[in-house]
Amino acid sequence: MADRPVVLLGVTGGIAAYKAAELLRGLQKAGMDVRVIMTSAATQFVAPMTFETLSGAPVRLDHVSELR
Repeated sequence: MADRPVVLLGVTGGIAAYKAAELLRGLQKAGMDVRVIMTSAATQFVAPMTFETLSGAPVRLDHVSELR
């Protein structure tokens, strides 16, 4: 079995964040393994559980802005 390419999908805060779910599905259909990282602002538009369910992998949350 060949290794699938891995894509890191970054989701930021904005009204179009919900479209990242559609992009994730398209990447998977193209044979890619997708991992997701989200900003805190992105979680206001789409729940991390959505991407965990679609990708089958834990979502990383970016908390860098909270450190400043």
